[in-house]
Amino acid sequence: MIAPDAVTTPSADPAPVARIPAITLFAGILATIAVVGALYLARAFFVPLLIGILASYALRPIVDVLKAWRIPPAAGAALVLAALVAATSWAALSWGDDAAALIEKLPEMARKVRQQVSDTRRDRAGSFRQIQEAATELQGAATAATSDNKPPKSAQQAIHPAETTTWLQDYAFAQTALLANVVAQAPIVMLLVYFLLAAGEHFRRKLVQSVGPSLSAKKDAIRILDEIDSQIQRYLLATLACNVLIGLGTWLAFKAMGVEHAGAWGVAAGVLHFIPYLGPGIFAIVSGAGGFMQFGTAVGALAVAGASLLVATAIGSLVMTWVQSRVARINAAVLFIALLFFGWLWGAWGLLLGAPLLAICKVICDRVEPLKPVGELLGR
Repeated sequence: MIAPDAVTTPSADPAPVARIPAITLFAGILATIAVVGALYLARAFFVPLLIGILASYALRPIVDVLKAWRIPPAAGAALVLAALVAATSWAALSWGDDAAALIEKLPEMARKVRQQVSDTRRDRAGSFRQIQEAATELQGAATAATSDNKPPKSAQQAIHPAETTTWLQDYAFAQTALLANVVAQAPIVMLLVYFLLAAGEHFRRKLVQSVGPSLSAKKDAIRILDEIDSQIQRYLLATLACNVLIGLGTWLAFKAMGVEHAGAWGVAAGVLHFIPYLGPGIFAIVSGAGGFMQFGTAVGALAVAGASLLVATAIGSLVMTWVQSRVARINAAVLFIALLFFGWLWGAWGLLLGAPLLAICKVICDRVEPLKPVGELLGR
């Protein structure tokens, strides 16, 4: 017979849910803010550093091939960088005249576009004035009194363009200053790339030794490093291939339309498309201004800008986004959010570096047990 106490005894309490202490959460938030602030304030240091690291990842396979041909890594790295500098110089000399001609036309393009916009606004203001006069005649004094309480449209139009122009000037100045800093540090970046390539497996061995004496930890570190190498190299190769296709497609489209300096436009399209989303938009605006400069009509400008956007959308936004998400195994929505964040943090350079950094973060999260939920969130 079962005792009454045994029947009425309540069940044991469920295991308490682990909670993060408030002080730990607060410290984590402060640490995150501090890291983001440091990345923003020291962007002139981090951007060239990351560019050099990514360039070493991209050139590593060529140095490995030369090493297989019994060329030491130091000599192979020097040969690769010398070839890269020579190719860049040849391209600059080949397209330098066309690029200089386009740059010389930029102020005239801006003046013509501004004049066209001013004429359009003037015509629109005249039409609005005529409609307002007709409405005033029909509706009488009430309509006239109502219209008197509103500020003139000319005053409103005089305020907003000035604000917009000031914002654009500030943003352009900030990005130009960062670009000038990166260009000024180009020799330092080249030296960094050379030392990373010449070091070969030295840094890898040191990093593996630093994880501790455990054999399993060393194996995990080697797997992480190998996967990071593979992911970054495949990503950069896919990006380079897509941008070359965009440059060729833009050159063929502009040449078929009779646009002057079609080759230089193609090179500019391929280079600017290294910056996701922002680069194609800038190229469409500039090429549209060039089309307006050459053809003298809004239809010609829209045709040129539309052709550039069509090529960028067909090859870049669709093919490139799909290839990048497949190569890095990253969710497209997460990639877009990361690009927004890094674009806010570092401007155009953040858009360029955001995807490789996110791919590295995903590889680390997939291999470290406490971070696996984050890796699953970032994955497709």
